[in-house]
Amino acid sequence: MKARKLPLLYSTVGFSGLLFVLGAMWYAASSHNNAAVYLLLFVLTAVFLVSIPHTLINLAGVTVTLESVQPAFVGQEVSLPLEIMNDSRATRHGIELALPGSNRARQRIDYIPAHKAARVTLRFPARQRGEHSVEAIYLTSAYPLGFIRFLKKFASSQTYIVYPKPAGELRLPLSFVRRLDGRPQTHFGEGDDFAGVRPYVHGESQRHIDWRAVARGQSLMTKQFTAEAEGVVYLDFSALRFADAEEKLSQLALWVIEAERTRRPYGLRLPGTEIPPGIGQVHFHQCLRALSLFGCGQRGAPTLPIT
Repeated sequence: MKARKLPLLYSTVGFSGLLFVLGAMWYAASSHNNAAVYLLLFVLTAVFLVSIPHTLINLAGVTVTLESVQPAFVGQEVSLPLEIMNDSRATRHGIELALPGSNRARQRIDYIPAHKAARVTLRFPARQRGEHSVEAIYLTSAYPLGFIRFLKKFASSQTYIVYPKPAGELRLPLSFVRRLDGRPQTHFGEGDDFAGVRPYVHGESQRHIDWRAVARGQSLMTKQFTAEAEGVVYLDFSALRFADAEEKLSQLALWVIEAERTRRPYGLRLPGTEIPPGIGQVHFHQCLRALSLFGCGQRGAPTLPIT
């Protein structure tokens, strides 16, 4: 998604200090009628004036494109991938990217060749569940001398989802199990027979990760084992005895992860929402999204400043 450019802003951090130095040099030169100080003053002033258009031009023709953001759990990092395109005929130097109100979500690009693009990822902590928005991206440049800083702001409508932090009892709630029929069914669980591997799901236990495969340079995979199950697990918000709603959501998030990991069909019940039993990545993210947006309205939790 391409960000829309907003009016340009200027930052004069350090500018007043430079003016003070030039003023002090002028006073010293005029007081002592020193030609060498006059010469140094004129050289520094000329360099400063010449650097201003170079700083302004350094961001000309530079655009930002935001890509989709993968969901994260509370306590993890949100990764925001961006593509910075240089459509000009000259190389651009020393460009910094930042999210407004953030001290951590910053990246610097040393240079971008003409008609080339650079890809970077801004990372910041996921502090609150819900659906959040990235309202703007800042590009700043102090190239070449750092006397002034030029800022260009790009508006954005990109959103990202933060799931509740998984916490609580790992064992699935056996008291909530309902039989599909009179016969047990085979599922992937905690049995003794190895049944292959599957991609690792963020947030689940790491004790079944195939670390030997990771050491060989492969991606994270989780070992699966066959076991016998009695039916579908129903995860019910109202059946939990926690007083705090956030604790209930954290427990349900952990059970969704565990049920998906063990390949146990599971359904989710929330006040006003019920998701039928299922399994798989689509069902998995549907349940976690419902937990994330619970009590937040249709749009999700309000966006908080990123720190």
